[in-house]
Amino acid sequence: MKRDVFFISDRTGITAENLGDSLLTQFPNIQFNRTNIPFVTNEKAAQAAVLAIRQSKKNGVEPIVFSTLTDMATQTIIKDSCAHVFDLFGTFVEPLEEALGTESSHKAGRMHGIGDTNTYDKRVHALNFTLGHDDGLSLRNLNDADIVLIGVSRCGKTPTCLYLAMQYSLKAANYPLIQDDLVGSTLPKSLDSCRGKLYGLTIEAEQLSRIRKERRPTGEYSTLSRCQWEIARAEKLFIEEQIPFIDTTTVSIEEMAAIARRDMKLR
Repeated sequence: MKRDVFFISDRTGITAENLGDSLLTQFPNIQFNRTNIPFVTNEKAAQAAVLAIRQSKKNGVEPIVFSTLTDMATQTIIKDSCAHVFDLFGTFVEPLEEALGTESSHKAGRMHGIGDTNTYDKRVHALNFTLGHDDGLSLRNLNDADIVLIGVSRCGKTPTCLYLAMQYSLKAANYPLIQDDLVGSTLPKSLDSCRGKLYGLTIEAEQLSRIRKERRPTGEYSTLSRCQWEIARAEKLFIEEQIPFIDTTTVSIEEMAAIARRDMKLR
């Protein structure tokens, strides 16, 4: 079974997609055709969105619409689209206004905008730091990091670091444990200065082997036996050095970042 889903927003659509997708995952037996329509900032754009929504209606099955529009006039137009419309903004803002005893600004894009220059600058600084300290690229100023992820190659360090920087403005470095580190099962001296900021990532050997074969289908690097050895040595290092770590095998990037923040007590 397939259903058409639209994410309507007066900005990027990130919030509508994130919340909408979280709800849709509760229906694993249904396939969803997703369409994001961002920057619906006036009635003309809303009418164009309604046309796209109505054209997707097939066999009398109404599409699903997740909307985070803040303007009541454009939201009213979307509600007249012959679809199941879920107003993700109005559903929560009106009760929140009552709870706080004041009206909201009803301004678009405040969460993802750059009106707060301090927050924006902090995020850019964190991202630049993370990119400059990816995969052991630079070991300078590691102590300035908020968190340093360590683990074997291809276990999810880089995407998790980028997410931490983009989503939480955290300076996240990462260091790949190479054969020399694993043979001795000792912490590299270059990480001594940031020992309290280390967080380990591990993964099941079968999954790691599959991931590595996509990059290098031949050679010892991607063999199951090699992956098993590396993971066993890495986990031994984590335990002996009392480094907290997480198994990333069935965990999303978002979950890895959230768990790491919680475990490391980062804001």
